[in-house]
Amino acid sequence: MKKAILLALAVLCAAVLWAANTVQPLDVKLGLWETTTVSQMSGMPPIPPEMLARMTPEQKAKMEAMTKQRQAAGPQTHTTKKCVTKEDLGKGGWFDKDEQDCTKTVVTSTSRKLDVKLECSKGGGKQSGTLNIEATDSGNVKGTMQMSATNGANTMNVNSTMTSKWLGSSCGDVK
Repeated sequence: MKKAILLALAVLCAAVLWAANTVQPLDVKLGLWETTTVSQMSGMPPIPPEMLARMTPEQKAKMEAMTKQRQAAGPQTHTTKKCVTKEDLGKGGWFDKDEQDCTKTVVTSTSRKLDVKLECSKGGGKQSGTLNIEATDSGNVKGTMQMSATNGANTMNVNSTMTSKWLGSSCGDVK
């Protein structure tokens, strides 16, 4: 389940890197940043129908029970550190990789705000969502993300909030 949430976040967040020429860099400090993301998931993971067909009834029941348990546990919090460089800002920010098979639309791109819509098709499934990032000042960034992933009869929704704070100009051994 954790992998499904992180995959959904990675796919949507990758939208930030798509077109360095059309994304205006956020006006933030370079160096070490700490990002805390709080995510809430609902629905069932978008498992391809052919994979579901190979699962035993016991495996399906275990997966459903794990999903329900995770949802009942409430929001999940993850904190990471990243060294933000001038090159990262030129690509749009904090996120490391671009995704193929995705259509990304930059809705707003200023030195303080970035709004992106994303639609992807992978493995027979579809993902869509929005990412909104705001630099409240040069040392603080906040954002929201809404993501929906569908494959077969299953749809999973992930809603997240993110806050990032600048820790200092030296990154040490953090990449």
